Amino acid sequence: MPVMQKRSINIDGHSTSVALEPAFWEELSIIARRRELSLNALIAEIDRTRGTANLASALRLHVLETLRSKISRA
Repeated sequence: MPVMQKRSINIDGHSTSVALEPAFWEELSIIARRRELSLNALIAEIDRTRGTANLASALRLHVLETLRSKISRA
């Protein structure tokens, strides 16, 4: 079973924590750097558009969608 990493983050002035597998944290960090955003800013953006999905699921789906988009452009 993958080890989950729990991180405390601040979204629009509110503290929360999210547990994800290390590979997802790494990809989110890469996406944030490429977009010249902090990790918190990227997560806040995803949070605002996630609808009813829980935050961890929304983050995983964002990574998946970003990687799929990258593959389709190749």
